[in-house]
Amino acid sequence: MHKPLDKIFNFLYPLFRDWGMSRNFASYISLIFNIAIMVALAFAIYYVAKFVLVTLTAIFAQKTKTKFDDYLIHNKTTKYTAYLIPFFFIYKAVPIILDRYEYWESLFGKIVGIYIVLISLWIIRTIFNALRDYLKQKPEYSDKPIDSFVQVIMIVLWIFGVAMIISTLFGIKKGELLTILGTLSAIIILIFRDTILGFVSSVQVAINDMVRIGDWITMDKFGADGDVIEINLTTVKVRNFDNTITTIPTYALSSDSFQNWRGMQKSDGRRIKRHVLIKSSSIRFLNDEDLNQMKKVQLISTYIETRQAEIEKYNDLRGIDKTLALNGRNMTNLGLYRKYIMQYLITHPGLNKDMHMMCRQLQSSAHGVPLEIYAFSSDKRWANYEYIMADIFDHIMASVEYFDLEIFELPSKIGRFE
Repeated sequence: MHKPLDKIFNFLYPLFRDWGMSRNFASYISLIFNIAIMVALAFAIYYVAKFVLVTLTAIFAQKTKTKFDDYLIHNKTTKYTAYLIPFFFIYKAVPIILDRYEYWESLFGKIVGIYIVLISLWIIRTIFNALRDYLKQKPEYSDKPIDSFVQVIMIVLWIFGVAMIISTLFGIKKGELLTILGTLSAIIILIFRDTILGFVSSVQVAINDMVRIGDWITMDKFGADGDVIEINLTTVKVRNFDNTITTIPTYALSSDSFQNWRGMQKSDGRRIKRHVLIKSSSIRFLNDEDLNQMKKVQLISTYIETRQAEIEKYNDLRGIDKTLALNGRNMTNLGLYRKYIMQYLITHPGLNKDMHMMCRQLQSSAHGVPLEIYAFSSDKRWANYEYIMADIFDHIMASVEYFDLEIFELPSKIGRFE
């Protein structure tokens, strides 16, 4: 079984015996030389394997169109594979070198076997990391929680790896070891509670498409308001707009409420929904003199003429006594102001005219009559959106006095004391 290795390592002992050395002395000297030869050969095998693997991988990467092999090189997969090959040689050589030393043969055999398991897991990890990096460059996978799935696979592999190490170290059969782990499952579940919850949540997030990398989410409970930059098994990292990083437990995405702005970002506009409070006592009917003055406002001059003619016709047909403004149909300064705001919104270049747009009156309160703007900005970028909204309300608040209206404000404490 080991004939080639037997020729390499077993020629020294008889040679030393021929030189007149005692059996024990010849045995130990032979052992030292054999260990030195094994280490030298292992290093030689490592450097040859490293040179061959790295060279072949680099040549293969240059000739292929896929970038996956480039990520294998970046994650040093070939380098770790080169580590593995000489340890297989050592694993085969140890039983021959330590043939007469059963204790040391068993000990070193176990150590080398454990190292082979660990380096094998590390190689598999680099392959999955390369696959993760490769998939993240694909548009269809760039926003998926690939880190979570890689971590789950590696946890399962590490569990099997640790089981193999324990089995090798203590000589426990794998079936017995699995039985022991089964009895300890409650403790295992308690230890890996967050990991298990994170895995379940990651699956839910992926299947239900709740969150993607790059989504803008808001989660007040954790103080998160920004873009998702990473989703892994236990945490979701959010880069807030002040460039701070908030870490959210993955399972919180399925157990708590959060706001995802992806729908807005994919739509044709970002909603503006804000109101001003009009002082109730400033609302009144408009007479002919007021209307003639209002006709100077170009956006509503045609509307005033058309509306005024309709109202006069209506009142004349019914013989309405207009000596009292309350009688019949009339225009109010608030109603005309609403029409003006609507015309202003229609002509504003920053709003999307194909989406809902209105100026509506809400339920009045002790603070006045809310006049709400409901529209969508065509530019969804935060800074530009805020500029468009501020520009609209700057104009609304500045134009209110032209309609003889007032915006409600709470009286200051100084004013009350005076």
